[in-house]
Amino acid sequence: FADHSDYERFLRKLFKQLNAGRRKRFLEEQPVLHRLPKHRIEACKKSTTRVGPSSTIRINHNVYSVDSRLTGERIQVRLFMDHLEIWYGQKRVDAFPRLRGEGKHAINYRHIIDSLIRKPGAFENYRYRDDLFPTSRFRIAYDDLKQRHSQRLAAKQYLNILHLAARESETAVDDVLRMMIDKNMRICDEQVEVLVQSNQPVAIATKVRIPAVDLTCYDQLLEEVTS
Repeated sequence: FADHSDYERFLRKLFKQLNAGRRKRFLEEQPVLHRLPKHRIEACKKSTTRVGPSSTIRINHNVYSVDSRLTGERIQVRLFMDHLEIWYGQKRVDAFPRLRGEGKHAINYRHIIDSLIRKPGAFENYRYRDDLFPTSRFRIAYDDLKQRHSQRLAAKQYLNILHLAARESETAVDDVLRMMIDKNMRICDEQVEVLVQSNQPVAIATKVRIPAVDLTCYDQLLEEVTS
């Protein structure tokens, strides 16, 4: 399906086809149907849970990160068909897509960066560390820092870069990292922040154009083999 609306149109058409042969039976049952409940049936499943020390919650056998400020607090989770809502103190504080299946996780670096930046030593062995690289450039930057610095200092500098992305703009930081990598510049958190704060335009990434394959060359090859 191209998008969610396309999927909804497919379902409406399917339901219409399935219900076409049930109309006679529905008309027979309609006179004896009871009135609908006075209150609307909840469209979600509600549950109360406590946020763990790693700023995560487990809902329906999947793990989600929440804002680190909620660590240790009891929150209400409203589980809808396609998303979750986080409620705290009678107020909705966050919402994000629902994971399908079990044993999966959704970690948002913006949720935990404030706590990680205070304890950079925990980064290297963090269970969901791979989720803290928003793009390949962030991973390249961290690997570059590890080659030139101790593990702790590399983690500290990388977390500063990630904190900048959460505070300012992930796209802007990613563009600066791409430019520094392309120019083989020495990556450090201070230089990345200077370039992001300068608001200087960064050259657009080169677009690679791959021409369509000309299949006639195979026909020519076959002709040469058979001749």
